[in-house]
Amino acid sequence: MNKAEKLLFGTAGVPLSTNPRDTVNAMKRLRELGLDAMEIEYVRGTFPGENKARLIASVAQEQNIRLTAHGPYYINLNADDPEKLKNSRKRILKTAFFGGLSGAESITFHAGFFLQQDPVKVYRRISKELEDLVVEIKKMDVDIDVRPELTGKGSQFGSLEEILNISKDVEGIKPCIDWAHLHARSGAFNTAAEFLTVLDTVRETLGEEALKEFHMHIAGIEYTAKGERKHLNLDESDFNYKELFRVLKDNGVCGFVICESPSLEEDALILKNYYEKI
Repeated sequence: MNKAEKLLFGTAGVPLSTNPRDTVNAMKRLRELGLDAMEIEYVRGTFPGENKARLIASVAQEQNIRLTAHGPYYINLNADDPEKLKNSRKRILKTAFFGGLSGAESITFHAGFFLQQDPVKVYRRISKELEDLVVEIKKMDVDIDVRPELTGKGSQFGSLEEILNISKDVEGIKPCIDWAHLHARSGAFNTAAEFLTVLDTVRETLGEEALKEFHMHIAGIEYTAKGERKHLNLDESDFNYKELFRVLKDNGVCGFVICESPSLEEDALILKNYYEKI
């Protein structure tokens, strides 16, 4: 990831007010709105052709929009079925290839599920898969961060500890911190003190530099005892984003803030405007 000197705010996918709604026009709309970034959504497993990807990169540079990319939902690096595992690897590699060709600086994805297996064994297996994937991505000559996402349910691999430890243990892996998912896992992590604890843990595990190249997701969130249920708009949720952004600013955190609220650009602008007024 190219270093940012501040937080860059953007949407998870094409802003709702884009017309016509496609990735190229999305970046022009983001610039009109005064937003800085966008996450290209490959979540349904649809990828652009190479020419379209290069056009996206060109327009992003022209509009000064920084990009990330989100891999398909259908990924499980702990799959028992060899075919499902093979396809999971392919989806991550395609996300890296087309994301990089489109100008994205970072990719993220949900790494896998425990499937009622020993968490230690699952951690080892996913670590090995990510090691191999980093090697394959380097062979493609793609310069892009590979970031498994902090997930919203205990049944999914991707707690804060797991994401940070795997980023420490596997060369070439970095974290994507989803603050709404972290909150949904337990109902905690919703106060300034708790947010600061997260940043301190990142600093202790990965070093101060990690705070200067964050890739984070944020949204309102509905959750149960089992974790995430669905994303909400910020004003419909109990998530304390104001305290979060005070802590982020006080600690000089820089990088991408990707808004996943249903209202997308409306909440992204709420976050950016609030942050800039602090």
